[in-house]
Amino acid sequence: MSFSRYSDLSGRTVLITGGASGIGEAMVRAFVEQGARVGFLDLDREAGSALARELGAAVAFEPVDLRDLDALKTAIEAIRARLGPITVLVNNAARDDRHTIDEVTPAYWRERFATNLDHQFFAAQAVYKDMVAAGGGAMICMGSTSYIASHDAFAAYKTAKSAVVGLTRSLARELGHHNIRVNCLLPGWIMTKRQIDLWLTAKGEAALMAQQCLKRRLVPEDIARAALFLASNQSGGMTAQNLVVDGGWI
Repeated sequence: MSFSRYSDLSGRTVLITGGASGIGEAMVRAFVEQGARVGFLDLDREAGSALARELGAAVAFEPVDLRDLDALKTAIEAIRARLGPITVLVNNAARDDRHTIDEVTPAYWRERFATNLDHQFFAAQAVYKDMVAAGGGAMICMGSTSYIASHDAFAAYKTAKSAVVGLTRSLARELGHHNIRVNCLLPGWIMTKRQIDLWLTAKGEAALMAQQCLKRRLVPEDIARAALFLASNQSGGMTAQNLVVDGGWI
């Protein structure tokens, strides 16, 4: 798939969490194509290392469990040391494991928030001073339309993703006077390999196509395009906004 060119992204340092596969991988590739220097974090050391080898000197990969906030901070420092001050942050990492109400324990609930929400705030905290020093920057927090839609029941994930919207608006308000824009990107059902392997069924896809205005599968590149726009100066007047990319599903 082809991408529009955003000349202002060339030479900038971009940090993407969860960048080794799926939507994150598509974003890593898209920003590299724009001429950006891209650092990415992921728990999957094997996949992340393979992607970094393929893309070469333009990228830096740090394997890290984002639930470990001290390790997250250390990994971001390593990316900064290698690629320079970070002026674009894409808080992409998440896991949408299904669960019922009776399967959720207090420990599982807390772990789901650590996986899907907490690191988004602490990554922002770790990079915002780079953006202040640069005169501005862009943060993209990944939400999900799942908390709006009525399909499936996985309350811990949906609740964490709804909180990302509040986090986005709070960060946008606090950091706006530094010319730092913070927006939330809400994907619909994006057909990553993980989604296809774990969750997609013929019945589920038929129901999706009955509701979705666009009668095609949405793919990771659809989200990468939106991320490029939100990171670039072409969206320079946008902050504290929710951008839904779901093919008209909700």
